[in-house]
Amino acid sequence: MILLTLATTISGVAQEKNAEKDEPKGRMIMEVFGNFHTGFGLESVDRGFELERCYLGYEYKISNGLSFKGVLDVGKSADVDDYHHIAYLKNAMVSWKTGSLTLSGGLISTTQFHFQEKFWGCRYIRKSFQDEYKFGSSADLGISVTYRLADWLCADAIIVNGEGYKKIQKNNGLNYGLGVTFTPVKGFHIRLYGGLNESGESGKKNTANIAAFVGYRHEKFAVGAEYNYMTNTSGVTDADQSGYSVFATVNLSKGISLFGRFDDFYSQNGWNSAEDEPVVIFGAQFIIGKCVKLAPNFRVSIPKANGTEIEYTTYLNCQFGF
Repeated sequence: MILLTLATTISGVAQEKNAEKDEPKGRMIMEVFGNFHTGFGLESVDRGFELERCYLGYEYKISNGLSFKGVLDVGKSADVDDYHHIAYLKNAMVSWKTGSLTLSGGLISTTQFHFQEKFWGCRYIRKSFQDEYKFGSSADLGISVTYRLADWLCADAIIVNGEGYKKIQKNNGLNYGLGVTFTPVKGFHIRLYGGLNESGESGKKNTANIAAFVGYRHEKFAVGAEYNYMTNTSGVTDADQSGYSVFATVNLSKGISLFGRFDDFYSQNGWNSAEDEPVVIFGAQFIIGKCVKLAPNFRVSIPKANGTEIEYTTYLNCQFGF
């Protein structure tokens, strides 16, 4: 039924009779995230150089809007009790864009927080809120469709396994998501998203996600704010989590900008108080050429659990690649 609906939609998309064919072209993908950090004010100081993540891949676009993309994600895993880096297949997907319609299938980028991540634009410094606090995965196996209804309105839908790209599909549940993006005036965006992740396991509850984002981007500055709510975390009844993120950037000159961000993450009735925290981060970003970004920044983490101390950390984050 889904494929039939998509096929019917595609057949109705108007095409220009004399449209020029796109020339096939490909590009290498390489992005490396690293940092040097040092904590202070605590008895145990965390200090050192860190290689956080490396993306390696290739994207090839052929004629008629068809493209293929494969990306490896090399990083640390929370499931491994050491400091080895593990390679995961992050993307293995095919996309087709025709007119206002875009279809994607395979191991695709999810739509849950992709828009917020691009708007924030500093993934190498800190993940966007939902990614940082595990409200969902940035990639998964399934299909997605995006359709631009008007210049100011775009809608998207996605169906994926719901277990992310680091795990095989072992449960019978699927993850469904619907999103809509409004752009009432140039540079001003409103994004709403709702999703349902079926547990697929006896005794576990379905997990629901809702998110709202608003942001404005000008050539001199950008501001954004998002609120997120997740029910039944990991399928546990009433294990709800929520939080918000507010951030801003100011462009001082070409290649130099200042940024600040505030996250507040909390669990219902404090069931996960060990992880609940507000975080403040501010710093500067320097873009060197087109391939290197440096961002010295300062962070304050204020754990909500009783008996824990405030953490102060200085970072020098780096991204290079193309």
